[in-house]
Amino acid sequence: MLKDLFRKPKYVTVSLAQPRKEMPDGLWVKCKGCGEILFNKELEKNLKVCHKCGLHFRLNAWERLEVILDADSFVEYDADVTSGNPLNFPEYAEKLAKIREDTGLNDAVVTGEGTISGMPVAIGAMDHRFIMGSMGSATGEKLSRLIERAQEKRLPLVIFATSGGARMQEGILSLMQMAKTSASLVRFQESGLLYISVLTDPTFGGVTASFASAGDIIISEPGALVGFAGSRVIKQTLRQDLPDGAQTAEFNCEHGIIDLVIERGHMKNTLAKLLRLHAGRE
Repeated sequence: MLKDLFRKPKYVTVSLAQPRKEMPDGLWVKCKGCGEILFNKELEKNLKVCHKCGLHFRLNAWERLEVILDADSFVEYDADVTSGNPLNFPEYAEKLAKIREDTGLNDAVVTGEGTISGMPVAIGAMDHRFIMGSMGSATGEKLSRLIERAQEKRLPLVIFATSGGARMQEGILSLMQMAKTSASLVRFQESGLLYISVLTDPTFGGVTASFASAGDIIISEPGALVGFAGSRVIKQTLRQDLPDGAQTAEFNCEHGIIDLVIERGHMKNTLAKLLRLHAGRE
């Protein structure tokens, strides 16, 4: 009928031929502290600190050095030092090869020297991406060489620690690095030089029990988890729960284990001031 020509359809047909455009990977990130959705470029401008809740996102070693050191001042040490597979641990060699390819690092720490607001310094920065910053034989060797060179050159020393502990795939050779780095630090500190240890999230195990806790001054970023064993391991072993927040930087500072808790945006200026004070320039 004629009236059917002007009748409106009850349904609208939508073509699904064109696929929906997906959000580009890496454009946004969700804050684990407050759930805020953050624009990645803005987060990077804010040194990877959430503008809403102040959560400090983890930095890799190169990001850390870029934030702390003066531009174009860094000279790297021992970039070619690597761990082997002394115990023939199953699939360890393949795991190392994959992580080296993914991160561009040969091990879990980058070491060298540079300047912080014009003050010369020997510096090391651990990287959580490399088997959670675990300390293997190469990590300990690089740190020991860093400490010894700092002593030879009469440079103050700053080490940014982040680690899950000793690297189990290297067994006793990994545990030996605790004594090795600590012995190097004793000689360094006996020579009257300054060592500042900066603990970042997370710092645990053999790293906490050795060089990370041996600083003349120990600093941490807000909210960083610091301890020897994790809370779950402690509960399984002692059948006790830790007090709320017991392994946070703030708790450790209140109980005298950490000297200062400094926000990332103020870290460079704080380190520069400490270096100037030690050098008698302020």
